[in-house]
Amino acid sequence: MKQATPALAATLMLSTLAMGHALAAETGYNIWTNEYTVSRQQLQSAIAPQFPRKLRYMDIFDVTLSNPRLGMLPSENRMNTVVDAQIANPLLLQRPVNAVLTLSSAFKYDPATRSLRLDAPKVDKVDSTDLPPQYAQQLTALGNAAADQFLRDYALYTFTPDQLQMNGKRFEPGKITVEKDAVKVEVKEQ
Repeated sequence: MKQATPALAATLMLSTLAMGHALAAETGYNIWTNEYTVSRQQLQSAIAPQFPRKLRYMDIFDVTLSNPRLGMLPSENRMNTVVDAQIANPLLLQRPVNAVLTLSSAFKYDPATRSLRLDAPKVDKVDSTDLPPQYAQQLTALGNAAADQFLRDYALYTFTPDQLQMNGKRFEPGKITVEKDAVKVEVKEQ
């Protein structure tokens, strides 16, 4: 089991947050505050059908991700995801390794693609009764490298041209705020 477990974080980071395109037209626009709102429940509903998810990592590890739970971190202006993970390899591991990983990400807007993108993703916590603490630290370090490489700038939601035009005027997203139960994106006239 020694060096096998770091694969779990890289696989988890790549697959858990890489599912946001399913959000499509679920957002709500508030004309009084000039904000689009995507609720935590809408985000949760968009990714839930994609689990459990079975993956193969480095052609030797079978990884199963399940039970994604999204949360909001308003004080940090970030979203977090908690996922149950199991990694197996009958040749290297006596039994599957189970873990719970918590990862988080900020948001930014990319005007060229009209998309709300992940920014500064990272693994915040690794919990596993199957791993000694020193392996959890390796798992976290590898997960952070994978998150930075694969998830930075990942498009979680793309605005349609119609969402950014009204009465002949063009609008552009501005400030992004993570609240207790939603992500709010301010829009302002160009």
